[in-house]
Amino acid sequence: IKFIFLIPLEKGKSAREVLEEQGLWEEYRQKYPYNPMAKFDGSFAVGPESMTNDAGVSNIISIGTPPQSFKVIFDTGSSNLWVPSIYCNSAACNNHAKFDPRRSSTYRQNGRPLSITYGTGSMTGILGYDTVTVGGLAVTNQIFGLSQTEAPFMQYMQADGIFGLAYPSLSLLHVSELVNASYINFNNQRGSVVTFGGVDTNHYSGSITWIPLSNELYWQITVDSVSGNGGCQAVVDTGTSMIVGPQSDIDNINSWLGASRQNGEYIVNCNNIGQMPDVTFNINGQQFTLPASVYVYQVQYNSCITGFSATGGNMWILGDVFLRQYYSIYNRGQNMLGLAKAR
Repeated sequence: IKFIFLIPLEKGKSAREVLEEQGLWEEYRQKYPYNPMAKFDGSFAVGPESMTNDAGVSNIISIGTPPQSFKVIFDTGSSNLWVPSIYCNSAACNNHAKFDPRRSSTYRQNGRPLSITYGTGSMTGILGYDTVTVGGLAVTNQIFGLSQTEAPFMQYMQADGIFGLAYPSLSLLHVSELVNASYINFNNQRGSVVTFGGVDTNHYSGSITWIPLSNELYWQITVDSVSGNGGCQAVVDTGTSMIVGPQSDIDNINSWLGASRQNGEYIVNCNNIGQMPDVTFNINGQQFTLPASVYVYQVQYNSCITGFSATGGNMWILGDVFLRQYYSIYNRGQNMLGLAKAR
């Protein structure tokens, strides 16, 4: 019998949007700068993560017996599962739901310490075991992290914790029973949905392009070219909001788009979006095109920025700017990534 679980995602404000509303964005981005590529440093067993995207969160996972509910970021760029706990008194924890192991009859303590470094700070905690339920599917004795401290930036996140969907070799905290085959779609027009166990044909049109992974640690693929420029290695990551690449490549693309760099962001005239060119990623013999209406978005003070962000290293990240346009399928059984035009 094949079971398919559909989980609608709640659309919330990003940490950036909350900070902008409070007039704190510029202060926080300078005080807590992040490097989106840090999470893909292979030298870490429980590695650094970037907290760049928290607008799409689940509705909802639960931990324990009776269940305690949490909103999480479904993140294909990491394999960690953790939530705030009653042992944490950081401002970030006090602003979110906290797991209380005393209330769960199925909780077992592991006791091993946990420390994860983020581009915007860090979290520390301990490991434990309990029943984790996602979309009606329960996994018993699942290891997870209980935070004891969290970085200040995290208090502005809508999500309580992280639910990693990358490969289990990346972390001890991987929820392997839940993601043997997972399928994720981010579509702001109809709402986002995570599907475990199958493909939902209602959320894409045309055929699926299957792409072999070039690294079975992350959802990493080979991109043959980007709008006539050279090829690259790219990680498809639901935990990153933008498309991220090496400084020189991103500078070239943004220059071609007519964007000017200001404080690390690439600014364009909002009135020019209709005249800006498409950006095309050639992957495995197929073209995946992003119109300006997808890769440009408005931020505070009626200014617009492109969704192309620069960082160190040679790796690219295809974040939600890309995934809003394409339905993405994560097939661990075949070590393949599927992409199709999102409806």
